[in-house]
Amino acid sequence: MSHYAIERLEITQVREGVIAGDDALFVSVHGAGEVGCYGPISARIGAYARHTLASVVQGADAADHPGLLARLRVAARTVPSDIASWAVGAVDCAAWDLHGRLASCPVADLLGTGTPQRSVAAYASWLSQDLTSCDDLDVLCGVAAGGWRFTKWGLRRAPGDSADVAGARMAQAVARGFEAVGAAVAVDAVGTWTPALAVAFARSVDANGLRWLEDPLPHHDLDIYGLISSTGLPLAIGERVHCDEDPGGLIQYIRPSALTLDVVGCGGLTRAVQVLDLTQSHAVPIYPHGRSIVPGLHLAAAFPEAVPAVEYRLQWEPRRQRLYDVPLLPEHGRINLSATPGLGTTPRSTTCPAHP
Repeated sequence: MSHYAIERLEITQVREGVIAGDDALFVSVHGAGEVGCYGPISARIGAYARHTLASVVQGADAADHPGLLARLRVAARTVPSDIASWAVGAVDCAAWDLHGRLASCPVADLLGTGTPQRSVAAYASWLSQDLTSCDDLDVLCGVAAGGWRFTKWGLRRAPGDSADVAGARMAQAVARGFEAVGAAVAVDAVGTWTPALAVAFARSVDANGLRWLEDPLPHHDLDIYGLISSTGLPLAIGERVHCDEDPGGLIQYIRPSALTLDVVGCGGLTRAVQVLDLTQSHAVPIYPHGRSIVPGLHLAAAFPEAVPAVEYRLQWEPRRQRLYDVPLLPEHGRINLSATPGLGTTPRSTTCPAHP
């Protein structure tokens, strides 16, 4: 048996710095006298990991990441769901944290073959700030002045607007945002648009002011996304890719400007590296989704050419960072990677175990 053998999986709960309603659970995997963890995760994800995946990881080698992922994916197929994919990713990242701690190096050092970067570029997102209803353009300018790689904002359809009216109105909002910040802006529809609205927007928007439109549709419909992509509209997709989904069709057929992969939601760092091999072959960059910023930083540090920047969610990430002993703080649009072993994060204070 490997000296990296996982002995048990537990779900722990942060007790300090938690704001009511926020996720506060961490997956912890124990082995060789060390503990690897990942979080925060929701109660539903924690319950799935504890009840469905705990027995699967027992005895597995924390350093055999493809083997562990294969075992986790088989177990998750019994009740497949987004929650299952998130639980698989959380356990995978906890195993990487354990591996890094036992190897006495950051996870980024284990992911690639070269020397990882110690500072990673970030882009700022503020999705509750809707460009169509933003009257104070100084808000946009203030964020853009933070040195970020670029900025991303919400873009929503006003109730009662037809597709053509809404498309034109949102195209005007993008133009105002571009003029205010002096650079192309990314926008996120969070899966709330219809195909007709996306096509109307594509006809109206000046692509010079738009970095990308992210997730306009509620589902990955290849035919409709292919139609939208054929207009020349820059698209970003991939946040909802799960651990058993092959994103090859999305990449080859749609040719997006970016894959906004969620490193945990897609099945963890092991799965993200597998997807990265595919995106590199098609020259599609990955911009990791901000909800999983910690493993996303390690992916970007290990593969800077394939992962140019990570998302920093201005309205949510500072709250999540309160759960760590040492929070990640962006400086001039960059985030320094911790030199401590593993993922470089430790929950502030936990009870062990929690029972979701």
